[in-house]
Amino acid sequence: MTTGTSNDASKKVAAGICGILLGAFGIHKFILGYKTEALIMLLGSILTFGLAAPIFSIIGLVEGIIYLTKSDDEFISTYMTSKKGWF
Repeated sequence: MTTGTSNDASKKVAAGICGILLGAFGIHKFILGYKTEALIMLLGSILTFGLAAPIFSIIGLVEGIIYLTKSDDEFISTYMTSKKGWF
């Protein structure tokens, strides 16, 4: 049973890859529509002159892997419907 649209499911791959590759900048959060969380990651990395970037990169890596390992229905339920912002 599909609870969302194929557009929501297509965000899973884009967000997962961006989380793994560009996690420090919160691009994966922007893709999912989480503006507050994305700005925290982006501005945190920039305003600390990159000191917080390794921490946000690890968060992005973990979240990217989590996104990619969930089924489409589980991803839509957790991140599109319930709007779970972190992990």
